[in-house]
Amino acid sequence: MNIKVLTLFPEMIENTLSVSMTGRAIEKGLLEIEAVNIRDYAFNKHHSVDDYPYGGGAGMLMQAEPIYQAYAAVSEKMEKKPRVVFLAPHGETFSQDKAIELSKEENLIFLCGHYEGVDERVVEEIVTDVVSIGDYVLTGGELPAMVMIDAISRFLPGVLHNEDSAYTDSFQGSLLEYPQYSRPETWHDKKVPAILLSGNHAKVDEWRRLRSVIRTAKFRPDLLKNADLTTEEKELCKKILDDEDFVC
Repeated sequence: MNIKVLTLFPEMIENTLSVSMTGRAIEKGLLEIEAVNIRDYAFNKHHSVDDYPYGGGAGMLMQAEPIYQAYAAVSEKMEKKPRVVFLAPHGETFSQDKAIELSKEENLIFLCGHYEGVDERVVEEIVTDVVSIGDYVLTGGELPAMVMIDAISRFLPGVLHNEDSAYTDSFQGSLLEYPQYSRPETWHDKKVPAILLSGNHAKVDEWRRLRSVIRTAKFRPDLLKNADLTTEEKELCKKILDDEDFVC
């Protein structure tokens, strides 16, 4: 996958995504990430890319032309028109399903806004997806872009040692992931659930499914409306929602 990030702070992208999982993916040639400095496409000697908004108001606005020129420079090298993701509070909320959807693209461009935002005309001209990572405001789009790139990269073949991991994480099937345990078997007088030591994979799967349902009902009941639950699981969820101290 080829990812271009249009930003005013390329060092943020380069320094963060060059390590850990994304860094290994880059080294293996599975992922290519380039941070493109929008200032390089400014049309004045000071390389400024912002100006006052028409109509007045606080703050400055990123101008359309430098952004468009940066986009044109990278997109013309791509065989087909790429998906362009603009990170903004009014966008659709990023999700696991969106990560899977975008992971199937060959080329992606992320547009990171700053100041009071971006001239709406360039958004209308080049952007295909407006996405938010939550109901709060950040200084710029770089952190949301990196969050999304990390999540998307997990679904690229060969990036994870165990490719099934990405599809058993939280939010798959609108359920949170089940609790997990590692060695030692007993820690601070707390024991690993016996079923996980049984070697009975069918029973382990049943236990994990049940715990995913319970955890979702207790901590994120809003997800249940999209979950594919059995009749028994629906009844269990009702009991949990009616009893804050439910234990199973």
